Amino acid sequence: MARLLERLALHRPELRAWALYDWANSVFMTTVLASLFPIYFRSVAAAELPPATASARYAMATSLAVTIVALLSPVCGVLADYAGKKKAMLAAFLSLGVTATACMALITRGHWLLALVLYVLGNVGASASIVFYNSLLPHIAVPEEVDRVSSAGFALGYVSGGLLLAFNLLMIQKHAAFGIPDKPAAMRLSFLTAAIWWALFSIPLLRRVPEPPRIPATPGEAGRSALAIAFGRLRQSLAQIRLYRDASLVLLAFLLYNDGVNTVFRMAAIYGTEIGLDQTSLIAAILLVQFIGIPFAFLFGALAGRVGTKRAIYLALGVYMGIVVLGARMKTNADLFLLATLVGMVQGGAQALGRSLFATMVPRHKSAEMFGFFGVFDKFGGVMGGALFALMITLTGSSRPAILALVLFFVAGGAVLSRVDVERGRRVAREAEARA
Repeated sequence: MARLLERLALHRPELRAWALYDWANSVFMTTVLASLFPIYFRSVAAAELPPATASARYAMATSLAVTIVALLSPVCGVLADYAGKKKAMLAAFLSLGVTATACMALITRGHWLLALVLYVLGNVGASASIVFYNSLLPHIAVPEEVDRVSSAGFALGYVSGGLLLAFNLLMIQKHAAFGIPDKPAAMRLSFLTAAIWWALFSIPLLRRVPEPPRIPATPGEAGRSALAIAFGRLRQSLAQIRLYRDASLVLLAFLLYNDGVNTVFRMAAIYGTEIGLDQTSLIAAILLVQFIGIPFAFLFGALAGRVGTKRAIYLALGVYMGIVVLGARMKTNADLFLLATLVGMVQGGAQALGRSLFATMVPRHKSAEMFGFFGVFDKFGGVMGGALFALMITLTGSSRPAILALVLFFVAGGAVLSRVDVERGRRVAREAEARA
């Protein structure tokens, strides 16, 4: 067992505790974002709205949520580095997300506005907490472990998301056996189970992962408020970001290709509902993604060690280009399950390796600040994808053209990534740490 844990990069308590937050947080991503909430929103909360209108409002709410996170992330990241409060910031946004998710159990027919407000708050809590979660990675893992640790977190997230989604799907289909009157009530209860699960499995990280040291104030910052210091440091970092050229290129590449990844993830269920696929098949397809993603997330971590992180990402992007082309032509449940299989093979790899590549190219003493920027680029990718969906639906009355347009994000992301010199970027980061 010890050798297996070492191969999976889960051989130290702090690594396991860190990876468990992927286990905790992923149930929001699967149960809420990717499966049950879009279906519940369309069929219950927004049942009185035209299908295209419901899809457009859902897409606009997605864009609003990720814009809020993108604006908050850099400032909160600098504050966390200065105050030595990465875990406290994580806990605050975790609490927001858990509360909003639990309150989704109160949404009933016609409450589309309440549904979207809670959806935005839940998104903000989940996405912002991940900024601080990611910022802890370079403090607990050495460079040789980072790809595998990041991939292990995604793999555990797939296990967790799949297990709870499977239970919730059983509860929805067999609601009478659970003493629940109907499927909508079972779906509302599923939101509550996700909130409880998320809160419970976040405890190991908060207890076992050490808080990295704070960045003390400089003589020129004496007497200034923490917020003034944060904005001052943020301006300095923006001015100095050209010094981290390769890390900046990773950010831009991640912005582009992760826009496609996130948009496929967030819009898949509501798109499938729009073209007439049944709800059970949609949820089963998302469940399939989860379980296929478990071994492939570990495999991508190992593949990066053999062929290099960039080449492993290229492979994932090539598969995603095929996914969106096939997705635009999707008509049947057979098409849906084929796409779910392909997404499960590459989704974790594309995101985990982007995170780990960036983690090795930033100074550890500024990790929350840098992952604040990572959060901005990550979330503005979601803004573009959500806005594209809303625009294309408005112009064409269908989501198919928006799905096909996503291929541009994967092509552009790969092109930018090709300009990254990984060894140079890592060397610059270590030199910055030596000067600190």
